[in-house]
Amino acid sequence: MASLLSSYRLGDLALPNRVVMAPMSRVRAAAGGLATPSMARYYAQRATAGLIVSEGVQPSLLGQSNPGTPGLHTDDQVASWRPVTDAVHANGGRIFAQIMHGGRVSHPDTTGMRPVGPSAVAAVGEVFTPTGPQPVPLPRALETAEVPEQIRSYAQAARRAVDAGFDGVELHGANGYLISQFLSANANLRTDRYGGSVTNRIRFAVEAVAATVEAVGAARTGIRLSPGGPFWGIEETDVAEHYTALLGELSRLDLAYVHLEATADEETLLGLRRVWPGTLVMNPVLPLGPKQTGRAEADHWLGLGADLISFGRAFIANPDLVERLRTGLPIAPADESTYFQGGDDGYLTYPAYQHAQ
Repeated sequence: MASLLSSYRLGDLALPNRVVMAPMSRVRAAAGGLATPSMARYYAQRATAGLIVSEGVQPSLLGQSNPGTPGLHTDDQVASWRPVTDAVHANGGRIFAQIMHGGRVSHPDTTGMRPVGPSAVAAVGEVFTPTGPQPVPLPRALETAEVPEQIRSYAQAARRAVDAGFDGVELHGANGYLISQFLSANANLRTDRYGGSVTNRIRFAVEAVAATVEAVGAARTGIRLSPGGPFWGIEETDVAEHYTALLGELSRLDLAYVHLEATADEETLLGLRRVWPGTLVMNPVLPLGPKQTGRAEADHWLGLGADLISFGRAFIANPDLVERLRTGLPIAPADESTYFQGGDDGYLTYPAYQHAQ
C-alpha cells in the first residue's frame, strides 16, 4: 500500500505527498469576484499539501452561486489570481482552480439574473444572498441552443486559470451544482439530447470536460463527482450504472484525475475505482457530515486503491496539516462560525502546531 506521505507523479507535476487540500468555499473574495492578498496568504500557508484545489470559482456571472466568491471570467480577475498562484509556487506548492457553475443554486440578488438549470425545477433549501439566506428560486430551463455556451464557459475559465498561473483545473461536477444537475434524475427532466437516458444525462459533463481538455490539455484537467449525493435536493437513480457510464466516457480523455466523494456505499465506490483507470483522488468521508477525514480514513482508502486523499475541514484550522499527519500531532478543530463571515479571523489566524517549551 502506498504511504500518504510518499511522492506521486500527477501528469507533469511531482507531488511530494498524497495529501490534497479539497476545495472549500470561504467567501473572502473582493467586489467583482477578485482574489485578495489574504487569499494569497491563506493558500500559501497550506502549500505543503501535495496539491491544493481552490475554492469554487465561477466561470461566468451567471454561474455565480454565492456572494463573496471569486471568478475567472474577466481580465481583472485573472490579474488578481496571479499573486495567489505566485505565493503558492514560491512556497513550493501546486494549485488547481476548481471551476464551479452554480446553475440553479443561485439568486438574482447575487447575480442580477435569474438562475438557469437543465429544467425549471427549483433546488431544495436556502441559498446565501447579499442580504442573507433566501429560498432558492425557480430556475429558467436552458434552451438546447444555449447549452453549448455553458459548456464553453468551463473551457474559457480554464484558459484564464492557466493564464493566472494555476497548474490545472478541476471541474465541479458534484454537490448539486450545474454538472450534477444535468446528471440528476429529478433536476433534469429534459427530452432533448441532454436528458432522459443515462447516455444523454452524462452528455453535459462529458462535453464540458472534453472542451476543457481541448482548451488546456488533459494533464491539467480533473473533475470532482459525488455519486448518489443528495445535495440541494438532487436525486440520482441507478448510481452504479450512471457513474460507470460517465467514467467510461471520461476514461477516453486521459484526465489528470477523477475526485470522488464518499457519497455512495463503499461497494459502489470500489466498483467505480475498478472502472476508472487513471489517478483517483478520494474524499473518504461525507462532505459536511459529522466526521472529518483523518489519517485512519486516508490509509483505509489508500489500501483500497485510491492514489491521493483529499482533506477538507482539517485544512481550515491546520495550515501545517501535512506535518501533523506526518508526526501524529493532534488535528485542531475549526471554528465553524467563521467559515463564511469574511475577514481574516478564522481564515489567517490559525497557527502551526505549538510545541511545548
